[in-house]
Amino acid sequence: MKRLAGKTALITGAARGIGAAFAKAYVAQGARVAIADINIEGARARADALGAGAIAVGMDITRQDSIDAGVQATVDAFGGIDILINNAAVFTAAPIAEITREDFNTVFEINVAGTLFTLQAVARHMIARGKGGKIINMASQAGRRGEPLVAVYCASKAAVISLTQSAGLDLIRHGINVNAISPGVVDGEHWDGVDALFARYEHKPLGQKKKEVGAAVPYGRMGRAEDLTGMAVFLATEEADYIVAQTYNVDGGQWMS
Repeated sequence: MKRLAGKTALITGAARGIGAAFAKAYVAQGARVAIADINIEGARARADALGAGAIAVGMDITRQDSIDAGVQATVDAFGGIDILINNAAVFTAAPIAEITREDFNTVFEINVAGTLFTLQAVARHMIARGKGGKIINMASQAGRRGEPLVAVYCASKAAVISLTQSAGLDLIRHGINVNAISPGVVDGEHWDGVDALFARYEHKPLGQKKKEVGAAVPYGRMGRAEDLTGMAVFLATEEADYIVAQTYNVDGGQWMS
């Protein structure tokens, strides 16, 4: 029997990368999935590729009206939301002396406020529906420690871990489990931009940083989006009912906690 049969999930930032891998895994496990993304054309293409079990939802998580509309569109299409994955996020890097308020505000508006207020909107629906639910936030190993060039991103992901704890403790009385996944370095198209930032500030050839971080993973390679799907499926099942306010490292051994 498929582990998510009869369940409906809303996944933000699911047009590509990790979010797209989650959507594929969820549909394979019997869930109906709303692929929410600011890139609506990309979301439609992803939904079309997944077939009848998926729909595309335009969502800009920096705007409350867009969050609310995306939640309502999912409810209208599927009758309710059982699972939320807060996956949408952005990355930036700069030395402390060069951080701008614009970059700080953008990262925190998406990574922290976007996570919180999407969680809130879905939690309100789940509470009113009275059937509980599962909420999974995407943290990062960067939220476990500081890094010289990644202060703003690290702080934003530390905030996601803290929000997961607070929301988990608050919402479990409604039967809503809130937990998080903390990936390590995950390969994908976004790493071209990440590598370019490190090349700029660490004066390395393009591609060098990516090779270094991959070699530093105890498992022996960078992660892949598919490496995270097992935990994402597990946390959405009844098997995880007694897990509350936790953040799980899925990182090839990069961080132990």
